[in-house]
Amino acid sequence: MAQPSLADLRREIDRIDTAMHDLLMERGTIIDTLIEVKKTIDSGSAFRPGREASMMRALAERHHGLLPFDTVESIWRVIISTFTYVQAPYAVHADVSIGDAPLRDTARFHFGFTVPYHTHATAKAVIDAVTKAAGDLGMFAASTPAIDGPWWNGLIGEGTPKIIARLPFVERVDHPVGLPVFVISKPLADAAIRDRVVYAAQVERWRGDLTSALNADDLAIEAAADLGGLSAILVSAPGSLDQAGLRQSFSTLGLSISDLHEVGSHANRFHLTTNPEDAP
Repeated sequence: MAQPSLADLRREIDRIDTAMHDLLMERGTIIDTLIEVKKTIDSGSAFRPGREASMMRALAERHHGLLPFDTVESIWRVIISTFTYVQAPYAVHADVSIGDAPLRDTARFHFGFTVPYHTHATAKAVIDAVTKAAGDLGMFAASTPAIDGPWWNGLIGEGTPKIIARLPFVERVDHPVGLPVFVISKPLADAAIRDRVVYAAQVERWRGDLTSALNADDLAIEAAADLGGLSAILVSAPGSLDQAGLRQSFSTLGLSISDLHEVGSHANRFHLTTNPEDAP
């Protein structure tokens, strides 16, 4: 069989590009109908973080070939986030207390350039902005320091913003924007995914060297702040573990946990251990 000419290959690329554009416009037509069905413009929320996490995991598992998965993930994140914006306009508010660049890169990678992006000096300011908005998202690094006290206390209570996602959905060693980030929104009763549940609590005599013991129970201390005699902690646990079980895990370490409040949940993190570009 004769090798295709350069002109033939370019025509094939043009055909594929046209088909991709047609499919995106077709997706837009479906979203237009979806808006009518779901009334998301009126409800102020079109977020489905569990579905998004599932889609990204499926992409990672099936991807192979020359195109880097970083590019595929970024393209799909922009498609998903932009069509979500079309359904119900929103903005992303970011706490840049650890620096603007890493948060801006994360926001643009996961939400694109169509979605408005606003920066704030503290996590508290982000929580306040999301509280006042109809359907905005807040974003801050999981490592955000508790400079003015435990910022996660702002997520406690009925009707306050809650953690709905942890980014990136697909984690890997060489992720271009691998900073662990929490995403908050007003409560999503019908859309929240509870693979991991996040709690704000207080404990006595918290010590960082106890972290590994908690990890053995699949618990993770996301953040901690000294309150003088007590420590405020942000802890994530499997959704299958109830509050009694959580208290028991701390009790076995000689720690008494108090003021325990659920402040959100998110999908399990998917760790990509192989390079999909190298897959057969």
